[in-house]
Amino acid sequence: MLKYIAAYGSSAIAMLVLDVVWLTMMGDRLYRPVLGDWMRTKIDFVAAGAFYFIFLFGIVFLAVVPALKEGNWTRAAINGAVFGFVAYATYDLTNQATLTRWALHITLADMAWGTFISCTAALAGYFGSRLLVR
Repeated sequence: MLKYIAAYGSSAIAMLVLDVVWLTMMGDRLYRPVLGDWMRTKIDFVAAGAFYFIFLFGIVFLAVVPALKEGNWTRAAINGAVFGFVAYATYDLTNQATLTRWALHITLADMAWGTFISCTAALAGYFGSRLLVR
């Protein structure tokens, strides 16, 4: 059980740090020009916390745990990337299909980001768990 807690914590740290950097850098450059006043001025931390809690559970369950069982870091990378791609594609393509203010360049950038950050978080979870729990 401790190895899964370590995996979750390691994945969480990586994802939160990377996402803060991404959102700080790209919020006003990528999202605000298209979404404008649809964007909140203050973050809804309850919704954000729920997202991170659930999403990180998915990364650990679907990518890190299988990789730890196999002892294979590439399993974490591949499963994490696929999970992120599918999850972010679901969000972005649904928005593109239903929202008039959504744009293709947001969809493409966000899907690429989701793939990268999920792969990285899964790797952090795998190596963090291996390092912290022997």
